[in-house]
Amino acid sequence: MALLSMRRIRKSFGGTVANDDISIDVEAGEIRALLGENGAGKTTLMNILYGLYEADSGELFWKGRELGAHSPRESIAAGLGMVHQHFMLVPTLTVSQNVTLGLKSAGHPFPDRRKLDAKLAALSRLYGLDAPPAAKVASLSLGEQQRVEILKLLYRGAELLILDEPTAVLTPREAESFLAVLKRLKAEGHAVILITHRIAEVLQAADAITVLRGGRKVAELAAAEASPEELSRLMIGREVAKAGRARHGAASPSATTRTAASPAALRLDSVRLSERGREKLSGISLEVHGGEILGIAGIDGNGQRELAECVLGLRRSGSGSVRFGGSSVEGKGVAARARLGLAYVPDDRHRDGLVLDMDLAENFALKSLDRPGLRGRLFLNRSRLAAAAAEAIRDYGIKASGPSSGARLLSGGNQQKLILARELAGSPSIVVVSQPTRGLDVGAAEFVRERLIERRDAGAAILLISADLDEILALSDRIAVMHRGRLSESLANDEGLDLTRLGLLMAGEGAETPA
Repeated sequence: MALLSMRRIRKSFGGTVANDDISIDVEAGEIRALLGENGAGKTTLMNILYGLYEADSGELFWKGRELGAHSPRESIAAGLGMVHQHFMLVPTLTVSQNVTLGLKSAGHPFPDRRKLDAKLAALSRLYGLDAPPAAKVASLSLGEQQRVEILKLLYRGAELLILDEPTAVLTPREAESFLAVLKRLKAEGHAVILITHRIAEVLQAADAITVLRGGRKVAELAAAEASPEELSRLMIGREVAKAGRARHGAASPSATTRTAASPAALRLDSVRLSERGREKLSGISLEVHGGEILGIAGIDGNGQRELAECVLGLRRSGSGSVRFGGSSVEGKGVAARARLGLAYVPDDRHRDGLVLDMDLAENFALKSLDRPGLRGRLFLNRSRLAAAAAEAIRDYGIKASGPSSGARLLSGGNQQKLILARELAGSPSIVVVSQPTRGLDVGAAEFVRERLIERRDAGAAILLISADLDEILALSDRIAVMHRGRLSESLANDEGLDLTRLGLLMAGEGAETPA
């Protein structure tokens, strides 16, 4: 008897079918990957299992007993737990307080915190989930916060853990450590459902794979019998081009042919930034010319966000200058820089890219409020705005019922496409893009990269910031590395690129020189 059985689950939102007749079995001590593109229905299916949504039809069986309409609280009590892609922790509380939040421990409302911390520390050691009980969550890295989320479930006795895109925000080293944790959970008899689109991790960690596409189950197979090519084809429904060096189009002004006489589209000279007595940027100098992509590699947290926001105008540097096309933009705000041709795709699409409680048309208008035809004397022209958003939905293949759909209801990949459509509208001359494919499946990532290449080949200067070295190598004309707020010398991304040298720079072994 399976630990969990989902039978013929169906769920619709308006006219959109998110899950169409899906059946899945999960055994105890099994890691099952739920694989598919963004928008394939993976998270919706698991939200039904966890009790956040109610299925339109179908049945759920837990340990052989039917699980009718239920809430997340009832799921947790039964032994089901879920870690969401966007963590649900209270930053100002400690690890221990977050783990026990909402529980009536012995001595409630004044439990013995030392005993609770000792139990939590023992659980951490058992599963290799290093998370100091007394540490404030705000001080933890994303990888450490994820461990806290998993500890919350284990502390509550979860037998089946649902993990939604658990490695989307992790560095490669953190992701490797996380996969080791999954194997420990399996060894202790826990079942795990891994919602993901990362094929390499599925093949490394999973026992069985269920592939969803367009809300339907298209395949179910053992991980040992699967290949990356087969899984990619099943996810996308077609062959996906392998990532390779993004060469210039015939009409593109190649980086190798630009002249010293032409001013850089974007130039930073000795930019420094300090916050709370800590230096975030240490004399950053770089140039990006029209028709090239300068890739900024490095592990997250080394000043990349601060660099992007200094260019955008969200942060004012303590010294140095930022110039667009030879003209200083010091003192100009975000809107003024946008009018000069700057587009920005942020690394956090929920916090900085979208207003989730607004619809697609309203989000698309955020950068177009003063565009002729969209704004009247007092109010926005809603019909023209809807038409512009509908055109973006069509051109960018955004899966939504229409411009009035809520941005919150879109998958991560479709949210990123919406941001990209908005920012690239009007053919900007400078594009700053940070972590553009983080959390996206292979199809959505391919689409985003193609749009960036198109803008470069049309003459835009693109500053690409990414922790994904493969992405940097695939897209960039030149590559520089950020480490502890310093920027290395840029290297030409050609056949002579020294990957060993690049690795040393990422480890901090290199002098800071203009890029």
